[in-house]
Amino acid sequence: MSDHDPILVTGAAGFIGFHVAGRLLQQGRRVVGLDNFNSYYDPALKQARAEALERFDGFRLERLDLADRAGVAALFAREKFPVVIHLAAQAGVRHSLVEPFAYLDANLAGFLAVLEGCRHNGCRHLLYASSSSVYGANTTVPFATGQNVDHPLSLYGATKKANELMAHAYSHLFGLPATGLRFFTVYGPWGRPDMAMWLFTEAIVRGRPVRLFNHGDMRRDFTYVDDVTEAVVRLVDHVPQGDPAWSGAAPDPASSRAPWRVYNIGNNSPVAVPEVVALIEQALGRAAVREMLPMQPGDVPETCADVDALTAAVGFRPATPIAEGVVRFVAWWRQRHDT
Repeated sequence: MSDHDPILVTGAAGFIGFHVAGRLLQQGRRVVGLDNFNSYYDPALKQARAEALERFDGFRLERLDLADRAGVAALFAREKFPVVIHLAAQAGVRHSLVEPFAYLDANLAGFLAVLEGCRHNGCRHLLYASSSSVYGANTTVPFATGQNVDHPLSLYGATKKANELMAHAYSHLFGLPATGLRFFTVYGPWGRPDMAMWLFTEAIVRGRPVRLFNHGDMRRDFTYVDDVTEAVVRLVDHVPQGDPAWSGAAPDPASSRAPWRVYNIGNNSPVAVPEVVALIEQALGRAAVREMLPMQPGDVPETCADVDALTAAVGFRPATPIAEGVVRFVAWWRQRHDT
């Protein structure tokens, strides 16, 4: 692939998509960013991200919904993207309990539109967002890609598992190289308002209680967004080839004879959620009021990523300390809100 060939980043005005597109542009690559600017959270934040990307000469924005099958098909046919990084999705475990059809439309039908675009237009590598939520009822930590992931605890997690299965079918049938990216609790500047780091910071600043589920007994593998971006960008040129030694008699869930692979992208260092609240308190210089609540439906007590496969593939493992990442996030949040 030439650096002059455009890379498609779907969800480019979203949190991770914005950072990935920005890193590619900084490397001198051309990027077409697709986003529908929906109202799941304030579109003004998405617009601000898009405006930051539009400062790069190599960036072009396509305001398009993946539900527009004809529009998506026309975009793929016109551009013949050699690489597609599919990060657009309806996010949120809890939101999937109240708006399930949004996940059907965006995460399943939308992903199928991307797969079809790749299939018919010579895409040489599709990378797509999966999630730690696919591990569902698994309790053996760290979560490893070699584990079976057939027991999701939320519709969101089920759609991400379905994405992995859909991608494998297209890899097997049409030879489409596809890499699944299982993200673990990504945080950092330009994050989403529905994410824990933002919710905790805003609650402390506004004097509202910080809501701690499972009575605070939760651990998360918080992964700084710059580390996530580095892993994704490195994987762009690491195209799966398929493993000729793969066996259907003893199948490895993370690989295939087809050109298909999944990787965990996490910090491999889970942190107790109350510790994160304490770090935010320290960064803000304000005390939090804590409200202890029971476990939420669809949630899990702990996540932790085994990233040995990622390290072996691209020589990188996320490692930004949570204390450092929290300081950076809080500084960005305060600047944006002028507090």
